[in-house]
Amino acid sequence: MTQNFECDLIVVGSGAAGLSCAITAKKRGLDVVVLEKEPVFGGTTALSGGVLWIPLNHHGRKQNAADTVEAVRTYMMQETGSYFDEAAVQAFVENGPKMVEFFERETAMKFIPTLYPDYHPDVPGGVDIGRSILAEPYDIRGLGKDMPRLKLPLRTITFIGLMFNSSNADLKHFFRATKSLTSFVYVAKRLANHIKELVLYRRAINVTSGNALAARLAKSALDLGIPILTSTPAKQILMEGDKAVGVQVAGEGGERRITARHGVVLACGGFPHDVKRIAQAYPHLRSGGEHLSPTPVSNTGDGVAMAEAAGGVVDIRFKDTSAWMPVSRVAFPDGEVGVFPHLLDRYKPGVIGVLRNGKRFTNESNSYHDVGAAMIDACRGQKETAMWLVCDKTTLSKYGLGYVKPAPMPIGRFIKNGYLFEGKTLADLARVTGIDAAGLEETVRDYNVHAVKGEDPAFGRGRTSFNRYLADPDNRPNPCVAPVQNGPFYAVKVIMGDLGTFDGIQTSV
Repeated sequence: MTQNFECDLIVVGSGAAGLSCAITAKKRGLDVVVLEKEPVFGGTTALSGGVLWIPLNHHGRKQNAADTVEAVRTYMMQETGSYFDEAAVQAFVENGPKMVEFFERETAMKFIPTLYPDYHPDVPGGVDIGRSILAEPYDIRGLGKDMPRLKLPLRTITFIGLMFNSSNADLKHFFRATKSLTSFVYVAKRLANHIKELVLYRRAINVTSGNALAARLAKSALDLGIPILTSTPAKQILMEGDKAVGVQVAGEGGERRITARHGVVLACGGFPHDVKRIAQAYPHLRSGGEHLSPTPVSNTGDGVAMAEAAGGVVDIRFKDTSAWMPVSRVAFPDGEVGVFPHLLDRYKPGVIGVLRNGKRFTNESNSYHDVGAAMIDACRGQKETAMWLVCDKTTLSKYGLGYVKPAPMPIGRFIKNGYLFEGKTLADLARVTGIDAAGLEETVRDYNVHAVKGEDPAFGRGRTSFNRYLADPDNRPNPCVAPVQNGPFYAVKVIMGDLGTFDGIQTSV
């Protein structure tokens, strides 16, 4: 398609939001086109964990038959506070389960239940299980000639391209591979299959998490005859009065117009890589700190800018503009710099997070957003928003730390390139990291007094099912708590990142 043309609906963006919108519109009889600025489709979805929080879905009902509409409503009221919108919540609760059934019935989309608790299962309305689902793993050879156009998963959270799934038992087998014959066999089979895929296809074929979600949605859209025009950035919304009638796009063939009889849907991500906008919206950047986002670098706020140009209003109103994610900077041997999201290591027993003063500041096993928000608050007024995840040799060998894998994987190159800090003593570790030595030694001493008994009176680690979910159930009595005591000691510096922006264009829904 190199010439101007017309359709019923234009969808800008090829992540889960854009593709699900396009599929729904096509099923209702509209002629739909999806535009994607990158040469690959999948957007942020393809890099994500891919967990969908859909209360009362039929998979979750089998796990937690006692869940109710009222409990969900109560929980959402607790979570949203003054932003609670009765009509929006009601629409979500009523239609979420219907959406799951629709996509499973009408498309290539298949979901599986997860064991994921609510982020805050201990507040009124919260539950330990039954509200989260995940795309079933998918063999992307089903995409046929479009397989190379599926966005690769985030490099930092794969092992030689092999994808892990933290939302079920998958990843736990990898941590237990040297302890359990069952896990060893599981891991050996997965690695053997993956190596075969690399030889044949130069990428993982059996994908999971958000990559599976993006792949299944793309397969569904393409099967319906919906064009996904990659390398086709939208430049401007075409307006006639107050009505959007099309989009001006760029591409290999130059600029052209695509007109739409029924409108334009902007589903092209937020603005995590819009340097100017995040400098105004992110408190840690306003104070001179650093920020790294693992979202696609193409998420530069194009949709937001186009909406503003068409007369829309961008509203920066939330206390937390984004889904905060603690991250670390990874230097790859080929010169590329990656961003590692700290989704797992913080939950493991024997890992604590400290500020430059050596003090802990939060429950490290809370959700990524809660830990990120606590980090911003704890560093408010300082030049840098950062923490250091600290552990001892025993913990590093069992679980790894950040991008550093557990034993028997070597750690030397990470110490050499400055990603992993090492000290024979806590004082030595403090010296090489710039952490206050007295503060770190006092923190670890006080923490260990209770940690040897599996307790954390300071911050209550392990108190909720969410804390415990990604911890180590074999570590008793508390799967989240173990002492930091056997040198040498290690640390990884963690700064602020995000998984996407909450704020954006004002809408009527």
